[in-house]
Amino acid sequence: MADDLAAVVMAGGLGTRMKSATPKHLHPLLGRRMVDWVIAAARDAGVARIVVVASPDSAGSYDDLEVAVQEAALGTGDAVRAARAALEGADGDVLVLNGDVPALTAGTVLALVDTHRRAGAAATVLSFEPADARAYGRIVRDRDGRLARIVEAADASEEELALGEVNSGIYVFRGAALWPVLDRLEPHNAQGELYITDTLGLLVGDGEVVAVHVAADPFEVEGINTRAELALAAEALRDRINEAHMLAGVTIVDPASTWIDAGIEIEPDVTIHPFSVLRGPIRIAGGVEIGPFAYVRPGTVVGEGAKIGTFVEVKASTIGARTKVPHLSYIGDAEIGEDTNIAAGNITANFKHEPGEPKAKTRIGSNVRTGVDNTFDAPVDVGDDAWIAPGAVITDDVPPGSLAGFAPRQETKEGWVYDRHGKRDSD
Repeated sequence: MADDLAAVVMAGGLGTRMKSATPKHLHPLLGRRMVDWVIAAARDAGVARIVVVASPDSAGSYDDLEVAVQEAALGTGDAVRAARAALEGADGDVLVLNGDVPALTAGTVLALVDTHRRAGAAATVLSFEPADARAYGRIVRDRDGRLARIVEAADASEEELALGEVNSGIYVFRGAALWPVLDRLEPHNAQGELYITDTLGLLVGDGEVVAVHVAADPFEVEGINTRAELALAAEALRDRINEAHMLAGVTIVDPASTWIDAGIEIEPDVTIHPFSVLRGPIRIAGGVEIGPFAYVRPGTVVGEGAKIGTFVEVKASTIGARTKVPHLSYIGDAEIGEDTNIAAGNITANFKHEPGEPKAKTRIGSNVRTGVDNTFDAPVDVGDDAWIAPGAVITDDVPPGSLAGFAPRQETKEGWVYDRHGKRDSD
C-alpha cells in the first residue's frame, strides 16, 4: 500500500472559533500539534507521500514535510488543488484528510482504503454516525449502498435531516479520477469557494462508483473547532496513551489524573502515581517511581530504580540509577549520579545568563547526600560521596567526600566524609 498511496492534509484554516492567535491546527495536544496527530495516523497507515496544505502565515511550520500553500481560503476544493503540483504524477490513491481530527487512527485510514479498493471506486467517503448530526452534510445512498449525494444540512429536507449518517470530510480518491474532476469545480457561492464535496457529485454524474465507509468510532473523525472540543480530544488521547503504557507493563495508579505526552519512552515496572504530568521527549528506565503530583519535563532521563517523588519538578536533567528526589524539589539542567539522595526543598538555580543564553548546569555526583532546603547556584559541581548541610546555598564546587554548607556562608570541610566513615570499598 505504501508505494501508491499519497495524502493531502488540509491545514490552511485559521479556526476563528478557537479565539486564538495560534492557527487551529498548530495548537499543542499531548506533545504534538493537532495536525501532527493526523500526520502520524497517515504515516502509521503506510502513506508514502504526505503534502500539508497550509496558509501563507503557517507554511513555515512544517520543516520536515512537503507543503503546498493555499494563498487564499477559497474552500476545500481549492485546498486540494493547491497540492496538485506537489503530487504531480501521483496516479495511485490519494487520501484527503482534515488537519483537525487528532483522534483519527491508522486503523480507520486503512479500513477506508480497503473499502475503496474492494469497491473499485473512483472515490470513497468516510462517514460516521454521531449522537447529534447537527450541521453535518447528510449521506444519501442509492439502492446499492453507494453514495448518491451529500446534502448540506441547510439544503436538506426533513426526511434527509433525519438521516443519521453524515460526511466526515475525509475521502480517498483514485488519483486518475481526482485531478481531472478538480478542474471542473465551479463556485456556487458569493465567496467564490470551491468544495471538494462537489467532486463526488460530478463523479456520480459521470457514472463512476463512489463508495462509503462508516467509521467504527465516530469520535475519531469529529473535527475540533473550539477549545472545549480540544479538551475532549485531549482526554481521549490521554486515555489511549495511558492504556498503551499499561498494556506494556507500566503501572498507572489513576489513569484519569495522569497525563503523558505521545512518544515518551517508559520501560516496564515503572509506577506512576496520581496527578503526575510527563512532557516529552523523556526516557524512564524500569523500576522508577514517579509522583504523586510530579512534573517531568522534556529532556529528562531517569535511570533504573530511581524515584521522582511528591511535588517534584524535573527538567532537562539526568537522574542516575537508584537516585531519589523524594519531595518538594526543582531539578533543572542537572546531572545527578547514581545512589544519591536529594533531600526536601532542593533547588538547582539554573538561570544565570542573559535571556536566550543556555541555562547553567548543576552536576551532582554519585552517593551524594544533600540537606533540606539546599540551593545549588549553577554552574556548580558536587563530587561523589559529598554531604551538604541543611539550608546551604552552594556557590562553589564541592570536592568528592567533602561536607559543605553552614549558613550564612558556605564552609567546605574536605575529606570530612572519608575521615568519619572511611572510603568505600570501590575506592
